[in-house]
Amino acid sequence: MRHSGYAVARDARRRTRSAGAAHVVSLALALVLAGTLGADSLRAQEPQPAHGSSPDTLTYSSSGGIDTRPTSDSSRTARPSFVDAESRAAAARRFTSRRDSLDWEQARATADRSSGFRVVISLFDRRLWAITGEDTLLTAPVAVATGDTLTFDHHTWTFTTPRGRRAVLRKVDEPMWRPPDWHYAEVALEHGLELRHIPEHGSVHLADGSELLMRDGRAGVVPPGGTFQELPLDEHVVFDGTLFIPPLGSENRQIPGELGKHMLDLGNGYLLHGTPHTYTIGTAATHGCIRLHDEDIEWLYTFVPVGTSVYIY
Repeated sequence: MRHSGYAVARDARRRTRSAGAAHVVSLALALVLAGTLGADSLRAQEPQPAHGSSPDTLTYSSSGGIDTRPTSDSSRTARPSFVDAESRAAAARRFTSRRDSLDWEQARATADRSSGFRVVISLFDRRLWAITGEDTLLTAPVAVATGDTLTFDHHTWTFTTPRGRRAVLRKVDEPMWRPPDWHYAEVALEHGLELRHIPEHGSVHLADGSELLMRDGRAGVVPPGGTFQELPLDEHVVFDGTLFIPPLGSENRQIPGELGKHMLDLGNGYLLHGTPHTYTIGTAATHGCIRLHDEDIEWLYTFVPVGTSVYIY
């Protein structure tokens, strides 16, 4: 019998700037980058976002604890001092080794020496800044990786965000999430299921005599003496106590809305993206990506060009 207990979130709440306001800020940002307009002018013209959306329901498993979202600071200020005594003390308590501490110091120093238009992210502070020269154009709270390790069936995943310099490789509007294998391992572990892949070619013989197979990018079953029946796209495929992983690229391995409305790709599976689970912002709740409120990822999507440096420490 197919297990139908895993509903998938479809939509993330979104606030949209007016087209006129976005045009004004876009023009002002271009002038700032060209050096003909002060960053204070951009801050004066930019609408201030409000973080007031209600929490959405988390409808499938997620690693790590979830805390109440802190009040966000949406002000645009002068360039921040990236580390102070308090954050140094907090960081010192969380290092796993001396090498980990030195890596953090090096990554922080690299971020502090950076110049031009760039994005800086502090994993300990759970905060992101968009900066040009000495001026901060955006500061935003973020959700960061849990640091947890998942082991299932001789496979191990550790959920961290690497420190160092990366770059925005591409930007995607209305991104589709294609879950990695660890997502299915989490669900299987949570519900006491075995784990197995659906082959791209061929079929899996089920206990009731049906055949589970892929056809035209969709998972389905053929009952004994029957015809192919497609399975729902918004449910995991579970038969005979086993969670079946659909092939990469198939329609059953796509979840709309989970990455919010916009996404910036940093390479190697690490993303800056929105989220329907807004109450996780400000916590350690992800598997390596950086989550932001809708209005903050929209700002980054609008104003951060492909190729922009992103410093993470």
